[in-house]
Amino acid sequence: MNANTTVRTARRRTIRIAAAALIAAAGLSLTACNNDTADTGTKKPAASAESSTGGSSSGAKGSDAKPEAKTGATDKPTSAAGDQTLVDGSTAKIDKLGTQRYRLKIINDGAVLATLETNQRDAGLDANGMYVVLTLGGEVHSWMGGEHNGPGTFKLAGGWTAKVTKVGDAHFRADIIGNEGSVDGTLEANGHDAGLDANGVYIVLSAGGVISAHQ
Repeated sequence: MNANTTVRTARRRTIRIAAAALIAAAGLSLTACNNDTADTGTKKPAASAESSTGGSSSGAKGSDAKPEAKTGATDKPTSAAGDQTLVDGSTAKIDKLGTQRYRLKIINDGAVLATLETNQRDAGLDANGMYVVLTLGGEVHSWMGGEHNGPGTFKLAGGWTAKVTKVGDAHFRADIIGNEGSVDGTLEANGHDAGLDANGVYIVLSAGGVISAHQ
């Protein structure tokens, strides 16, 4: 095979490879368009809840325990300022106020039902059975179900254990215990609900002593 024959063969191969790449790219674009036009259902929002700046919470260390089964329905947490739809169909409007400071407003039909704000700690809310956590990084996670009524000791998602004690009127504390028996985090709901991101397990403790977690 002479040099000219080799060049022509290489060009034909190059053309065939380029054509195959164009066909594959067109197929991917068509798939993306079809996914973007899929219909989405709507859900009725939960009943309105009072505004809250959140109770106190301290971060929890990681846990090697296997996660428990999930409860309710939820989306993956999303981050940064903007709008997102919560699990009950209402809208969360997230504003960045500063470094590790975010404000979340739960809105339905133009009315603000509740407000959450991080202030050197995560924030949480029990919105009449819908639980919402706003993290220091601006991530929002919402779910329904999985409630336990304190005081008492309860198994939570992710292998955590919560020891809920009543401190006073509308004042409950939850020690978050790891699988080695140590207290790795604390939630303090004193007049306001509290929330915590325990390494991907989201926990809310209400001022009425209800605790719920979701992973």
